[in-house]
This record gives sequence, C-alpha cells and structure tokens, in this order.
Amino acid sequence: MSPPASAPPDPSAARARAAPVFDSAALLRDASTRPGVYLMRNQAGEVLYVGKARNLRLRLRSYFRSGEQQAPKVRALLARVQSVDLLLSASEAEALVLESELIKRHRPRYNHLFRDDKSYPYIHQTTGHDFPRLCFHRGARSGPGRYFGPYPDTGAVRSTLRLAQKLFKIRDCSDSMFQNRSRPCLQYQIDRCSAPCVKLVNRIDYAANLRRATLFLQGRNEQVIEELTAPMRAAAGRLDYEAAARYRDLIARLRVVQERHQRSKPGRDADLAACRLEGGHACVMLSMVRNGVHLGSCSFFPRHLGMGGEEQVLSAFLAQHYLQGGGATQIPSEILVSHALPDRAALADALGKRLGCRVRIRRVPRGTGPEARLLQTTLENASYKLRLHRETRQHWEQRWAELAELPGLDKAPERIECFDISHTGGESTTASCVVFSAAGALPAFYRRYNIKGIAAGDDCAALRRAVRRRYRRGARESTVPPEFLLVDGGAHQLRVVRAALGELGYDTEMAGLAKGPGRKPELDSLWLGEPPRSLRLSPGAPLLLLLQRIRDEAHRFAVVGHRRQRAAASRSSILEQVEGIGRLRRQRLLQHFGGLRGVSSAGVRELTRVPGIHLRLARRIHELLHPDSEN
Repeated sequence: MSPPASAPPDPSAARARAAPVFDSAALLRDASTRPGVYLMRNQAGEVLYVGKARNLRLRLRSYFRSGEQQAPKVRALLARVQSVDLLLSASEAEALVLESELIKRHRPRYNHLFRDDKSYPYIHQTTGHDFPRLCFHRGARSGPGRYFGPYPDTGAVRSTLRLAQKLFKIRDCSDSMFQNRSRPCLQYQIDRCSAPCVKLVNRIDYAANLRRATLFLQGRNEQVIEELTAPMRAAAGRLDYEAAARYRDLIARLRVVQERHQRSKPGRDADLAACRLEGGHACVMLSMVRNGVHLGSCSFFPRHLGMGGEEQVLSAFLAQHYLQGGGATQIPSEILVSHALPDRAALADALGKRLGCRVRIRRVPRGTGPEARLLQTTLENASYKLRLHRETRQHWEQRWAELAELPGLDKAPERIECFDISHTGGESTTASCVVFSAAGALPAFYRRYNIKGIAAGDDCAALRRAVRRRYRRGARESTVPPEFLLVDGGAHQLRVVRAALGELGYDTEMAGLAKGPGRKPELDSLWLGEPPRSLRLSPGAPLLLLLQRIRDEAHRFAVVGHRRQRAAASRSSILEQVEGIGRLRRQRLLQHFGGLRGVSSAGVRELTRVPGIHLRLARRIHELLHPDSEN
C-alpha cells in the first residue's frame, strides 16, 4: 500500500524555519556604552540600516526593548534584522563621519539617501595675464586665480557672467583665441567685451574694469557705485556728456541688481537648509549666501526615504551633502537650518574638523528679520518643489502601470531598457542603453557602446553588436535582459534584437517605437509580437507619452556619446601624419595659432616662429595642409 500523497513543501515556510533567531538580548548585554556606528543586516548579509549613537547600548535598547511602541517603518526594519555589527569610535563626531561613509558605500534601503555627485559651479578669474578673463568653472579649485561662488546651478553662473560682461566688458575667450585675433569678435560687436585682443582698451582701463567686476562678484555694489560717481561728475564737468551718460547707465544697472539681491550681513558666508516632508516624499531646499549676497537655491530629493521626520531628513542631508562631497562641496562657516537637529553639536564638530575652523549650525529664529524672511522664502520654495515632484512621480507611476495593457505582459515590468544608435554619415557610431523603472530614470545603469568594424550606416548591425555586448555576460554580471525591451525602430530592428537575444539564450518581451511620417511624435507607431505587427496608439495617450519619453532619452544619451566620440576623433588632427611632429610640438602649434584652422592659414615662415619647428619641418607641415601649393 502506497503512503498517502503529501502536499508539496512551502518554500517560504522552509525559509522561515531555516532563518536563525536573532538574539537581541545578547546584543544589548554585550553592546558597548561608547560612541560608535551600528549596521543592521538581513539574513543574506545585506546592510539594511546604518546609524550612529553617542551610547550604542542605549540607542540599540530603544529598538529592541519589549513593549516599545515603534513606527511602522521601524517595525518593518526590525522584522528583517538578523545581525547587528558594531563599530566603535573615539567621539560622536567621528561616528557621524563613519556613518556617512558607510551610507555612501552600502546605500541602505532604510536610510535617507541623497545623491552625492553634486559639484557646484564657480566663476574663475585667471591670473598671470595682462588682460585676465572671467569664465565658467566646475571641478577642483587647485589652479591659479580667484574663484567666486559656489553657485547653485550653471544657469546662475552664466547669467552672472553675462551681467558682468554687459557691465564691465571683461573678456571670456581662451588665451589661444586671444593671442590669434586680428579683429574684434562678436562679443565686442554686441558690447560685451572691450576687445583687449586688438588693443582697443589699454591695460590701465581694463584693470580698473576688472577690479570693479571683482567687487561686483563679491557683492560690493555700493563701493562700485561710489567709484563710478566721481568720474561721471568729472565727465559732466568737462562737457563730455556721452561718457557721463555711460557712467550713469552703469550706475543705474548696478542699483537694479542691488535691489534684486536679498542682502544679509556684509562679508557673510552661510548656507540655509529647509526641509518639507509630505505624503511619503521629502524635499530639502538649500539657499546659498556668499559675502552677504543670496546667490540662489537648489532642491534635493532623497532617493530612499528612511525613518524619522523632517529633523532626521535634514540631518541626513547635511551629513551626506558636506561630508561625502570629497572636497567638491564648499563648507561655509555658518549653516542655518529650519528645524532643531538632534545631532547638531556632533555635526558641527565634524564639519569644523573638515573645514579647519569652527562651523556654526543654528536654527533660524522666527520673526521679521532678513534671516527669517529668507527662511520663509526657502520653505515656500521647498513646498512648491515638493508638490511638483509628487505630481510628476504620480503621473509617471500612473503611466507606468498602463504598461500592463501591452500584449504579452501580465503586469507592468519592474524595469525597461531601451536601445538607440547615433552616427553622422556612418562615422563615430555610438549605441546607447538607458534604464527606467517605476521610480523614473536610473542613470547609474546607463551604458554607451562605441561600435566599430561594421558597414557605414548599418544601424541594424550596430544594434545587434550593442545588444550582444550588453547581455553576453548574463547573470554572472547581473546584465540579463529585463522583462521588457524597447528599441528605437520598427519591425526590422525588432527582428534583429530578437535574433541577437536568441543567440544568447534569452527570450524577453520587446517593442519597437518607430518615428512617424515627417518625424511627427503623434504619428509614431508601436511594433509588437512575433512576427512584428504595428499598433497605433492615439496621440497624447499616456502610454505613448511614456514610451516616447524613454525612447527620446535613449536618443539623447546616444547623441551625447556620438558627439564626444566625434570631437575626440577631430582632436587627433591631420598633424599626426607629419613625420617629426610629436604630442608636444603639435600642442605648441595648436596653442600658438589657436587651432588647426590657424595652422592651415599660416605660411612657412610663420610656422617656424613656433618653438621646435625648424624650416624643413615647417615646409613638411605646409605641404601636407596645402598639397596643391608650391610654398
């Protein structure tokens, strides 16, 4: 007699029986009372949460004490915790720095996570030149010269530069272009440069204008106005009314600029951070004040919203923004905050050690003073940005849910990858792969592929090559195809991608979005299935707008890579074909003449003026650039 059939084992029950029981009592008994950091891990060893404490035992007891009322998110965290690692530190400030580094490394899902790749732009004033320039700068401030900023975004920098050029006519061209001008450029024609390259302004007058521009960038407009008043009156006294009118107009412009800027204490550098938390979303607005001038604001949204309220979100932002910047983020001497921070003293201590001097962190008092008005404006901006962010996320999630209506999909995919090809006449072919989820774009997973060894203009061959390179390593490197692929193209492109995936042993749902007649977005057609068949969505349909957004992002990413590849190819100029021209001589030639066009227009004698270019080598260069000439 055969034994009765038994029900198949429940995998989840088996895992629950196999999971070890976390002994919180032993953890609390052995935990130190010193400052430090704790890492909570799940059964697989993944870090779920990183925290710091002045007293580790007391902090952990607040989690695991029986009968303690915990927030739902804390209970969800504790239900997954299977081990806790403790790391001791000498002080709470050191624990804060260590916590910030561990959050950056592990990206735990229960911590507040902000993007840490913010590099603020500056205005750079060069030195070591008779006519220094003002230009845009982003990156390390290790070069010679003066740096003004940081500014919240590139738009603020460029608008300030444009205004400085209108007011003081300081050049912004590169030194190589400056040295090889024979007539004024367009900036002079539109009255934004005094054309020092062709000696239309002398060094003394240019230095005076540069000094006033420096004072303007420092926010010292009153001093500039005082300096301009005397020459205006002098010009009027000698009946030079045109010059007096120019000074008058300049003073009027400066007064308009001064009224627009919200003034704080002169010479003061400070950041003001305000937070708003609503409906499971948070926004931190950062306003920058440099030398008493409000330069602007920028908003930050946590990628993962951890536990706690606005105070905890703001504290996490300050630690990650200033301690994870790697020197790219300037720490001001004073940080004004909208909420009372639980770890204010430790954060100020850690930032002070990083800056090398004391850093004050204080809450903005309520009232009608300049700080209170700036705080109110910052909070209003944070609420507005948060509302826009929430509405954008809701619209995106609603459109993403409609993907489940596509044939072959039972539910909306967790992830979509989209491919596109870009080239110019078949040259510098670049393929892109962009990644999206229900939360939006995932730029960290974007990839570009430079395609070589195919027939010029063969987009399908380039697409096949990109798909194989993307997924050939398979599960070994977590590059398996997602549930759904999108391709910029129609039936032919879909067949190519499906064949390439079949050679790799994959079978996934995919679609092609083909451009309509005249490249009109409302006429785009969707291709699905095997064999591919066309599906026309109504213009403006949310699903069509979603797929177009993903397709256009893939196109943008491919075009950017293609342009970079083409620019790199153009930099490897024809001069490399000249025997006897190495990297240093080629660099000297291009710098001396301002580019390859300048080298081409130079004669043999002019070429010999470049150090290292003798007569025989100059003739060789000229013959290569002018094969039909006779020198």
